[in-house]
Amino acid sequence: MRVTKFEHAALRIDHVGQTLVVDPGSFTAPLDDLAGLVAVVITHEHPDHWTPGHLDRLLRAAPDVPIFAPAGVAAAAEGYDITVVAPGDTATAGEFTLSFFGGDHAVIHSSLPAIENVGVLVNDRLYYPGDSYAVPEGVEVDTLAAPLGAPWLKIGEAMDFVLAVAPKRAFGTHDMTLSTIGHGMHQQRLQWATEQGGGQYFDLNPGDALDL
Repeated sequence: MRVTKFEHAALRIDHVGQTLVVDPGSFTAPLDDLAGLVAVVITHEHPDHWTPGHLDRLLRAAPDVPIFAPAGVAAAAEGYDITVVAPGDTATAGEFTLSFFGGDHAVIHSSLPAIENVGVLVNDRLYYPGDSYAVPEGVEVDTLAAPLGAPWLKIGEAMDFVLAVAPKRAFGTHDMTLSTIGHGMHQQRLQWATEQGGGQYFDLNPGDALDL
């Protein structure tokens, strides 16, 4: 299985000729080479994690591809066929098994409405929490896609999240809101947190891939 990081929160996972796409949003360049697409996961309704343009492009490549997302996405993505998932659910698509965790988006500010968010564990190996610090309880995480920067993110809390998950490997995502200097600083903090549990941290740029 191979995971490729794209801009901001978008991930592409390839396994035995099949492809899963996660959170292609407004900060992400159009994805291509999607002939093997078998599923899409959207963790929550914010536009930096999905756009109609991205979904239309994905559906042209694979017209019947299932889109897994919480109920808030189904309400926001009117006209799209969304398979609603919630924490505790498991789904399969091709060679991918998807387990969902969490339930709530991290708080940005008390003045903003709370929304749903699901973290996703792919094939019991790759975990991505979306916009949350949801720890997949009872799971030994091989590889963690850890958020680096966001309006809701404090780097100390992100470090605590990585320490709690204690992955064997980790890389940063959700990072388009950071300056070059801030990106490097946050990478160093999450690298330290990963190494405390004996894990290895990878500094991935858009288009870089990691074999799991």
